[in-house]
Amino acid sequence: MSRHGQHRQINNHLSAILIACLLSLACTTHLAADELLASMQIPSSIEQDYGNNAQQRIHTWYRLINEYKDANTLEKLERVNNFFNRLAFISDSDLWGQEDYWATPKQMLSSNGGDCEDFSIAKYFTLRKMGIPEDRMRLTYVKALQLNQAHMVLTYYPTPGADPLILDNLVTAIRPLSERTDLLPVYSFNGNGLWLSKRKGIDERVGQSGRLSQWQGVIARINNEQTFLSR
Repeated sequence: MSRHGQHRQINNHLSAILIACLLSLACTTHLAADELLASMQIPSSIEQDYGNNAQQRIHTWYRLINEYKDANTLEKLERVNNFFNRLAFISDSDLWGQEDYWATPKQMLSSNGGDCEDFSIAKYFTLRKMGIPEDRMRLTYVKALQLNQAHMVLTYYPTPGADPLILDNLVTAIRPLSERTDLLPVYSFNGNGLWLSKRKGIDERVGQSGRLSQWQGVIARINNEQTFLSR
């Protein structure tokens, strides 16, 4: 074989090795994503009970958390707020046959809807998983003045005592509480405490959130689901 032929054979061999390496890398990347999803357990019962679309919604939720976990805070808030606000508002009596039931994020995504508590809870735990500190967020009961009824929103505090941002299923845009003249805060809580709203923007800590049986109930259900939220 001529020297030119030998060089061409070597180059072809190196090209084949390079292609194989690239294919191996692509497969590894694909497997890593699949392994990530597999580690975030999605029981087959979800598809059996709610259909294939339910499983797809949960896959999309997992990908949202993974893809934007390193994004800046405002983008995390907007992505999560918009993601859950696409779901339908469904009353507890229609969905669960109960007057007041706090669903887990997985239950909400499986059923493709929920009420204001479910929206707020899902956003809270999703943002916690994406690295937002617990002490920056509270689940806040308000009076929706235009509707003249109780309502729950998620509030985010950029700094302690700051004018919080409101993540709401009624108003998609994230706006400061000072601009939400349609909301009158009543009390708020997170995993660390319970606050009573004395005046708009002024809260007094009055104890631990463990006093709230519904809050303890939803945490217990999340733990029982053994999803990635409980780890």
